[in-house]
Amino acid sequence: MQIEQQNFWVQKRVALLSSGILVFKFWAYFATHSVSILTDALESIVNVTAGFIGLYSLYVAAQPKDKEHPYGHGKAEFISAAIEGTLIALAGATILYQSIQHLIEPTPVHQLDLGIVLVAATALMNIGLSTYCLRVGKKNHSLALIASGQHLRTDAFSTLGIVAGLILLYFTGWPWLDPVLAIGFGIYIVYTGYGIVRHSVGGIMDEADHVLLDQFVTLLDRERQPNWIDLHNLRVIRYGTRLHVDCHLTLPWFLNVHEAHREVDALSEKIRKEFGESIELFVHTDGCMPFSCKICDRANCQVRQYPFQQRVGWTAENVLSDAKHQLT
Repeated sequence: MQIEQQNFWVQKRVALLSSGILVFKFWAYFATHSVSILTDALESIVNVTAGFIGLYSLYVAAQPKDKEHPYGHGKAEFISAAIEGTLIALAGATILYQSIQHLIEPTPVHQLDLGIVLVAATALMNIGLSTYCLRVGKKNHSLALIASGQHLRTDAFSTLGIVAGLILLYFTGWPWLDPVLAIGFGIYIVYTGYGIVRHSVGGIMDEADHVLLDQFVTLLDRERQPNWIDLHNLRVIRYGTRLHVDCHLTLPWFLNVHEAHREVDALSEKIRKEFGESIELFVHTDGCMPFSCKICDRANCQVRQYPFQQRVGWTAENVLSDAKHQLT
């Protein structure tokens, strides 16, 4: 199964199962009239809506490249995650408003035992669903699936907190505990929504992923070949599940076209072995200059003009530079 199709398949089941979980939560609310359970149900409405938005975004992202979209449709996932994060933050704000209203004018709570059982069941379902969603999302580098998994996990943890509060309410009978608990989780939900929006906007703006860059540079420095004299001007951009990588690779100037191409193929093979096949790699080859001799430890070089002095280790900081490396 292709990665895009697998992502779509997982998101489709997330959307359908989230709809079923929503029914359970509203059943619990109408049975108890608990504002805490209402806040949980409102968040689930957002999760269901976000799930179907994510489903559509993955459908779009799975479409092949075309003349109008030469880099594919992967950025649809970032837009989807931004919408989902915004909806979550709005749901959190609504929860805060409702909770403060109920704190001012408390509402009697009924059938807490039934409500606790129903809501606890939804928490367990969300934990299992979010774990699966996050595992597949991280494996396939799908922001839409990761966002959905984070939503479900946030929902599960908030639900467990609400269950704990309802149990305390059941034994103490304190009416103010229900809205206070809801206020706390409303703040947490707003914060979660902000974090998702922040991450998705960074993706839309092609913000550098420093963790990914560090992984790339560590790999290439570790697997460095004798003819790879220098690496610079590295750029890594993510479009959905696909990575676009371009860099400048300095090779011995006397290699012919076929020999230089073999070096690029070796570089590509090592990257794909580590990061998967969904990579577009663009390598510009530079011929070495006399100053390159000082950082080149290639043995038996017949055209060396300066003795080797020091190997320059590749780091995320120095390979992002546009300039070739040289000793001062």
